[in-house]
Amino acid sequence: MTKPVVLIAEELSPATVDALGPDFEIRKVDGADRTALLPAIVDVDAILVRSATKVDAEAIAAAKKLKVIARAGVGLDNVDVKAATQAGVMVVNAPTSNITSAAELAIGLLLATARNIAPADKALKGGEWKRSKYSGVELYEKTVGIVGLGRIGVLVAQRLSSFGMNVIAYDPYVPAARAAQMGVRSVSLDQLLEESDFITVHLPKTPETVGLIGEAALRKVKPSVRVINAARGGIVDEHALALALKEGRVAGAGIDVFASEPTTESPLFDFESVVVTPHLGASTDEAQEKAGVSVARSVRLALAGELVPDAVNVKGGAIAEDVRPGIPLAEKLGRIFTALAGGVATQLDVEVRGEITAHDVKILELAALKGVFADVVEDPVSYVNAPVIAGDRGVEVRLVTDEESSDYRNLVTLRGVLADGRSVSVSGTLSGPKHVEKIVEVLGYDIEVVPAEHMAFLRYTDRPGVVGTVGRVLGEADVNIAGMQVSRTGKGGDALVAMTVDQAVPGQVLDDIVAAIGAEWGRTVDLDS
Repeated sequence: MTKPVVLIAEELSPATVDALGPDFEIRKVDGADRTALLPAIVDVDAILVRSATKVDAEAIAAAKKLKVIARAGVGLDNVDVKAATQAGVMVVNAPTSNITSAAELAIGLLLATARNIAPADKALKGGEWKRSKYSGVELYEKTVGIVGLGRIGVLVAQRLSSFGMNVIAYDPYVPAARAAQMGVRSVSLDQLLEESDFITVHLPKTPETVGLIGEAALRKVKPSVRVINAARGGIVDEHALALALKEGRVAGAGIDVFASEPTTESPLFDFESVVVTPHLGASTDEAQEKAGVSVARSVRLALAGELVPDAVNVKGGAIAEDVRPGIPLAEKLGRIFTALAGGVATQLDVEVRGEITAHDVKILELAALKGVFADVVEDPVSYVNAPVIAGDRGVEVRLVTDEESSDYRNLVTLRGVLADGRSVSVSGTLSGPKHVEKIVEVLGYDIEVVPAEHMAFLRYTDRPGVVGTVGRVLGEADVNIAGMQVSRTGKGGDALVAMTVDQAVPGQVLDDIVAAIGAEWGRTVDLDS
């Protein structure tokens, strides 16, 4: 019997090959060499990569037998997940492999900035003994503000607590009671900025978090604050931070990630009080070995047709063909739900109605949860860890099924109650033989919108001129409206606008629209990230 072929495209630890075991034919190639990669991938069942190999649409199209792409690490920037999904190729990564390494690096940067270790080292090696110039500050009894209380943020909080620090955190998706259980005081972002002596960022990179620690935020901090970013480049605005350092509004920084990578140029490089490293968060022997072993195990499971806990795009195991098209819809509904809620639900029902309920629809609940938390936590969300994340945040989840569906052949609804008592709902269906996705209800308003990469929702009081004003503000910002639908409770009553646009709506533009029409609120959803 012919063994499945696994192609190792980059240097991985020997433990990775050991974890694959004897049941596979192992081949190797230099994945960074495109001319070598494309012919080598043609007849393989799985490929293991790190960050140098680009498994894009061209490579996926060339790989006629490919079933699994395994990234030995967390990020998936070098893998075209969309093309893989369309080709029915599973993508797996190692979401927990580097969390300890990343947390420890953040603390290392924090200590280095507190004690001026880098410039003191440079001066002494250059023949200068500058003991008084590089006096630093203690961590003991200082306040550290953690922006993002996911798994890495929690590890940082635990470790800095042992230094005798006062730990506060901003994360709207972690209930205050849950934070308190960890000895962390939950605060607003403004409170964190104003109170912290150190600020360390541990958020996912989304359109909402890019530039979060920017010009406005850095005008609210203490002049003695030190800012650490070992999460994702761009969350801390490098130019705004450089200006704040220049003007004495920030005392120092430790930066491991940059908006554009690789880079050897940044305005931050001009400051002695800034410690920089070239994206070393996952660069430890232990993290690399954990990553390799983790994805090797996933490859074994995937090629055996079993459940794959770290599958990013599809779930291993048997799924009814009638159910499978609803998986991406449920995930999109989850992301829209989170954008509309703007916080964590205490109760979340995933309702599935119609003919589809004749099959096992548990995967739709998992897909919905995966979407709910995709833009919330720093770590990648999978079908297996999504319920764990929900539990950690105190979210009670129920799957509700009903074979009756009055308006649609099949309907998936996410319905949740937030801590402040607000109710949020969003529903979707699949239409026709091509399974066209449609959003058919938002917050109780009937709509019919095909989900797009970039969407925006506004709720306001119905009156003339609103649609024109929205179009004008977006036009002035050079944002093109692809589609717009208005639903209302009645003439002069509450109304909801659902829009699809050709590019992401910047936060300031959304704020301008909300102000211009006197909207109750505005939300954006970016499904391409």
